[in-house]
Amino acid sequence: MKDIDLDPSIKAIRTTQLGIAVSIVLVLVKATAGHFGHSYALIADATETAADIVSSFLLWLGLRYSLKPADARHPYGHGKAEPLAAIVISLFLVVAAVWIAYNAIGFINTPHKGPEVFTLWILIAVIVIKESLYRYVLKVGKELNSQAVKADAFHHRSDAITSAAAFIGILIAIIGGNGYEGADDWAAIIAAVLIVYNAFNILKPAFDEIMDSAPSGEIINKVRDSARSVKEVVEVEKCYVRKMGLDYFIDLHILVDADLTVSAGHTIAHMVKDKLMKSNSQIKGAIIHVEPYVTNTNQFNNH
Repeated sequence: MKDIDLDPSIKAIRTTQLGIAVSIVLVLVKATAGHFGHSYALIADATETAADIVSSFLLWLGLRYSLKPADARHPYGHGKAEPLAAIVISLFLVVAAVWIAYNAIGFINTPHKGPEVFTLWILIAVIVIKESLYRYVLKVGKELNSQAVKADAFHHRSDAITSAAAFIGILIAIIGGNGYEGADDWAAIIAAVLIVYNAFNILKPAFDEIMDSAPSGEIINKVRDSARSVKEVVEVEKCYVRKMGLDYFIDLHILVDADLTVSAGHTIAHMVKDKLMKSNSQIKGAIIHVEPYVTNTNQFNNH
């Protein structure tokens, strides 16, 4: 089966597992190279990658939990675990950034040997790998409209940023020679600031989802258009969309001919619901309210 045909939840989990596997390899490579190459910026970079592994594991747990079916206590399912995982990931980023900055300041004030040239080649490879992984994971996150998967993507971008900052710092330290060893440590501090910035960019949309903020106008317009495509629907009055993890739940008010029987209105409501459920695999539930449309006065009454 092609990757694009996978169930969205399975695809999200597999993407997370790929990120964890790559990050485990990179943290070992960077930590070893940083130790033998006398580069704290590279060691800090390895620390940030280690934080990636922890947060990606938390994301994996969040996605697994969000797959649990609805029950009596959670009639809308467990999808909120997904944006909650994104919030935890953003907090992990902040903690990692503070740790990196704190230790970098200590190294700036402590004389130490300059970094080795071979660490630059390690960082070039890391930047290419992590930027490629960021683009792939972000693409999946956008396809699934998953804040947690997008957050995981920005983790990889943050890793690429810290590696790029480390590269610049090490390059300056090598070219400058004696007296420029601290450039490596300043690079780690700059990377920490950029990581915090990315963390807040992750936090806001995840927090909005936890607070049931309305999703993008695109999904709402598609829901309205699908409902209007049922010929018995005169107009769509209200449309509320709630996002629960990777799934959507719809609350829709439709206007139908006021002279129709209750049975006919009920049938139309089911037609609209079936249309919505078929229009988007991520729509897992829809409540359709039927309102009378008074054709002779061209007005409708709400009840």
